Amino acid sequence: MVSTTRSVGRPRVSVLSRRLIAETALRLLDEGEDAGFRMTDLARVLGVRVSSLYNHVSGKSAVYAEIREILSERIGEDAAPSPHWDVALRDWARAYRAAFAAHPSTVAVLAVLPVGESSMVSVAYNDLVTQLVSAGWTPAESMNIIVAVESFILGSALDSSAPQDMLDPGGRTDVPVFAAAYEARRETAARDGVAPADLAFTLGLDALLVGLRSQLAARPG
Repeated sequence: MVSTTRSVGRPRVSVLSRRLIAETALRLLDEGEDAGFRMTDLARVLGVRVSSLYNHVSGKSAVYAEIREILSERIGEDAAPSPHWDVALRDWARAYRAAFAAHPSTVAVLAVLPVGESSMVSVAYNDLVTQLVSAGWTPAESMNIIVAVESFILGSALDSSAPQDMLDPGGRTDVPVFAAAYEARRETAARDGVAPADLAFTLGLDALLVGLRSQLAARPG
């Protein structure tokens, strides 16, 4: 259960908004990890009655939808525009992963939450599809590319929050090749000053982009 005794700024009811509710919920999710949040938690932290929340959101799904808008805005701010489809896709993937890696407890819910009719997420998808189609991909292929890359991103975001020694074989002697590979990866990450999960993400994203470039280049005409 998320603690409601911590000290969080308590705004006046007059400044309560959908965005403030979502930002507070995001903080509760970050602090409570997988415990989630309740509407009563939000009300107590914000110093309002639960009924006041429903003047701005219809329920938890609406709060999560607004959280997705917050993360989408951060992705848009960090993903630099590029005239090259593969560079744009790469930068979008990096910004997307960074946004969700910072809030891994949101992945499970947002990955299956339908995109609302007025969501800015659709605008981001529209820009990507437009660029991919202009580069030579069909509309259907463009959607498949986005979904495939997005699936990889979300998995990588979760991996970034997992314990770094999750795969450690320990002192086992019956898996020598795996143990050596694990140690080599750990040493490489330490040498480069990055997390092992970041190495995996970079390799995987590069592989996806190389494969996509090869497919597009192999087409006649």
